Amino acid sequence: MPSKARILLIYTGGTIGMMKDFETGALKAFNFSKLLQRIPELKQLDCEIETISFENPIDSSNINPEMWDQIATMIEENYVIYDGFVVLHGSDTMSYSASALSFMLENLAKPVIFTGSQLPIGDLRTDAKENLITAIQIASLQVKSKPVIQEVGLYFEYKLYRGNRTTKINAEHFNAFNSPNYPALAESGVHLKVEKELFFKNKSSKDLIVHKHLNNNVFVLKLFPGINEAAMNAVINIPNLKGIVIETYGAGNAPTEDWFLSSLQEAVNKGLHIVNVTQCSGGSVNMGQYETSTALKTLGIISGKDITTEAAITKMMYLLAQNVSATSFKTIFETSLRGELS
Repeated sequence: MPSKARILLIYTGGTIGMMKDFETGALKAFNFSKLLQRIPELKQLDCEIETISFENPIDSSNINPEMWDQIATMIEENYVIYDGFVVLHGSDTMSYSASALSFMLENLAKPVIFTGSQLPIGDLRTDAKENLITAIQIASLQVKSKPVIQEVGLYFEYKLYRGNRTTKINAEHFNAFNSPNYPALAESGVHLKVEKELFFKNKSSKDLIVHKHLNNNVFVLKLFPGINEAAMNAVINIPNLKGIVIETYGAGNAPTEDWFLSSLQEAVNKGLHIVNVTQCSGGSVNMGQYETSTALKTLGIISGKDITTEAAITKMMYLLAQNVSATSFKTIFETSLRGELS
């Protein structure tokens, strides 16, 4: 008889583990051990669950690369002991964290599933119980004592997505996330429908490598009609800046005014890495399709293709920390490393 899967639940904070302050009505973190007491259904799962928590749970709005290091370290230190990991995290920045961890955990051969909730665990209509129970169940899936999922996923409201393909789309509805350019990996209904052919295939048999200390000397610039030269120059002259993710229009289009292109040329000359991603919720950058993006292609701007902004900025932090040479940075960025782009 095969042994039960061992799952480590990592609590970082977020609405799922919050309670209301009766005086102010504001949500605040409560003792993590009480979270498990509120869900006795977990005992019915065919796995062993143990827990670990941030010493000071945070609202996910306060997440930063140092805390990503902390999550990665918790996984690294417990990687041999457990078969899968479930990270409880606030929904606001969950897509950023899931994307970052996907790059930080090289040769990952076990599931790391992010989940959370829109309502606290104690609320009558909470979505927390279903999200947590199914996320653990998904992390426990095994075939011949080997994990079925070998990547960073995000589970929310009946769907498992590839973490670095997600974006938060709604602050009020339970279906808070979407994966605009890649199908759901699994869907929970009467049965758990798993799309195994969509899973990231870890071709390496090498040991897990954990990359910490991301370089956050980066910036996200969203274009808008009326953006001016002073604003552009302020961005490209930020001290120690190493890279910019530019959210352009449509299929990667941008203004063709001389001052704008001159600013980009200056940025390129300074050695800044510039990635072009689309503002659209779905679709891909295709520089050269229209005249308004041909100049960007000529300047050597990196194509983000169909990557999300969340994955683009965290991938840039990751690659900058790897000291990738200037000549190969573009090629590597435009290559899918963890299934983040098509």
